[in-house]
Amino acid sequence: MTAALGRRAAAEAVGTGLLTAVVVGSGIQAAALSHDVGVQLLANSLATVFGLAVLIALLGPVSGAHFNPVVTLAAWFTGRRHATGPSLREVAAYVPAQVAGAVGGAVLADAMFAEPLAKLSTHDRSSGHLWVGEVVATAGLILVVFGLERIGRAALAPAAVASYIGAAYWFTSSTSFANPAVTVGRAFTDTFAGIAPASVVPFIAAQLLGAALGLGAVAIAYGRPARTADVVVPHAEPELASS
Repeated sequence: MTAALGRRAAAEAVGTGLLTAVVVGSGIQAAALSHDVGVQLLANSLATVFGLAVLIALLGPVSGAHFNPVVTLAAWFTGRRHATGPSLREVAAYVPAQVAGAVGGAVLADAMFAEPLAKLSTHDRSSGHLWVGEVVATAGLILVVFGLERIGRAALAPAAVASYIGAAYWFTSSTSFANPAVTVGRAFTDTFAGIAPASVVPFIAAQLLGAALGLGAVAIAYGRPARTADVVVPHAEPELASS
C-alpha cells in the first residue's frame, strides 16, 4: 500500500520547503563568506546538489519526491491514458503543498540568518536570455526524470537529478530554477537567491514550455510507453496508508 494522500502531500510540502531553504540559505551564507560571485554560485550549487539528492532519497518512497509542479503535471499528463500517473485530485493536493512548502522554506532560511522575514525580492530577472535558460533547464530536468523511468533506472534519480540540477546552475543563463514552486518561494527573500515578483510569471511560463519540450524529447528518444509510473524514485518501501 502507498501512503495516504495527506501524508504524501505533507512529504511534498516538507521536501519542497527544505529544498528551498537549502537554495536560499546556502545563497545567504555564500554571499556572507565571499564577495566573489563565482564562489557564491559554486557554494550555492554544491549545497543544492547535496540537499536535493538527500531529499529525493529520503522522501521518494513516500510521495515520489516531485518537489516541483512541472514534474507533477508531467507525471499526470503522461500517465493519464493508462491511469498510471497521479490523478487530478492528487495533482490538486501536491501543487499547493509544493508552493506553500517553498514559501515556508524561504521564510525559514531568512529566519535562520536573521534576514527580514518574507521580504519581497528586488532581484530583477526579466530578460529573454534568462527565459531561454529556464526553458532549457526545465526541458532537461523532465528528460532526466522521465528518461530514467523509461529505461528502468529510476533508482539512480537521487544522484542523476541532483547532478543535472548542479550542472544546469552553470550551463544555463538563469542558473536553473526549473521549478515553479521554488520560483514563487524565492520571490519572498531579498537575498542572493531571490527573484523579483515581476519576474516570476515569465519564469514560470518558460518552465511550463520547457516541461512540454522535455516530454517531447522523451517521446522522440523512447517512443510511446506501455505504462508510465508516477514516481521519481521507486516506491520500494512505502509507508502504509493511515487508517
